[in-house]
Amino acid sequence: MVEEPRKRARPGRSPAPAGRTARPRQAEVARLAGVSQATVSLVLADKRQGPAISEETRQKVLEAARSLGYVPDPAARRLAAARNNLLGVFSFTATFPTDVQHSYYPFLVGVEREAAERGYDLVLFTGSSTGGAGAAGPDALSRVRLADGCLFLGRHAPVGELARLVADGFPVVHLGRRDEPAGLHWVGADYVSAAREVVGHLAGLGHRRMVLIREDDEAPASTDRERGFLEGLAAAGPAAPEAVFRSADPERDLTSERLRNWLADGVTAFVAEETDTGAAWRALRRAAADAGIECPRDASLALLGSPPADLADGPEPTGFDIPRTRLGAAAVRMLAALVAGEEATEPLVACTLRPGATSGPPPATEDH
Repeated sequence: MVEEPRKRARPGRSPAPAGRTARPRQAEVARLAGVSQATVSLVLADKRQGPAISEETRQKVLEAARSLGYVPDPAARRLAAARNNLLGVFSFTATFPTDVQHSYYPFLVGVEREAAERGYDLVLFTGSSTGGAGAAGPDALSRVRLADGCLFLGRHAPVGELARLVADGFPVVHLGRRDEPAGLHWVGADYVSAAREVVGHLAGLGHRRMVLIREDDEAPASTDRERGFLEGLAAAGPAAPEAVFRSADPERDLTSERLRNWLADGVTAFVAEETDTGAAWRALRRAAADAGIECPRDASLALLGSPPADLADGPEPTGFDIPRTRLGAAAVRMLAALVAGEEATEPLVACTLRPGATSGPPPATEDH
């Protein structure tokens, strides 16, 4: 039997690691070199314009690429060079949130204004065509590649699909803080500081016993609000115990009896988180009404965010306002920078305290 001649590696290129079948990606080069993927893209494309890259960093990237056997994908390069001046916006909602009463609508206003200012058109996608928020399958988000880059909105975007886009070097920005996937760019509001400020406002009125009502998930927006709430309690002094009520269905589990028991135990203020469902605030308002609690005479209420449009009746709730339009604009700035192959950073956007009319001194101190 005649042995086939072995293929020799091309000069000037390290062979791919033994046992590897998939083409190395820029994300792997970035991890090995300890730099951002945008830096890898600039170095491998030999782009001298844009942010300055030190020679030491350039060599680290080139060495990492050689050790992994990285070879630029010519098809991807052609696609990357063919810009359409289109930015995608993908919403993980059943229908795209174009209703002016939807909590996402102000985000879209900021997105549209900033995109127009930068000469981009928008392509709107929705999770409804892939099964809603539970979009699944290896190619569920592949159609966003029609655009030069894409913004994502939603608390429960599929991590695996976003990770695939990031690993492929496709420009992606999530509107709202996310810890996963690694390497995902995001813009967000400073919910920790905002929640802490609301609790500080209540503490300044004399409240020490407070309960946070929140949904039972680990969305970063929820965990940030809880962290700020607990930090605010700790700052109020040792007389402020930590109390967080989590429920997968607050409108079912938060009963008027539970509220009365808390009041009997000395709780004087109830704080709800804002989510796209508004479930916690709905549950708190209904339970307080069923229990005959007059606010703020009998207890103070606060909302970590803004009320749903259909619950905007009645007194303005104590809480904070989220600068959604500014966040939408910041997301577009970041995405445009990524599309241009530049480093992209945006600071957390501060929220504004809303004193409102649903808080006052605790009953025991209201006459002093």
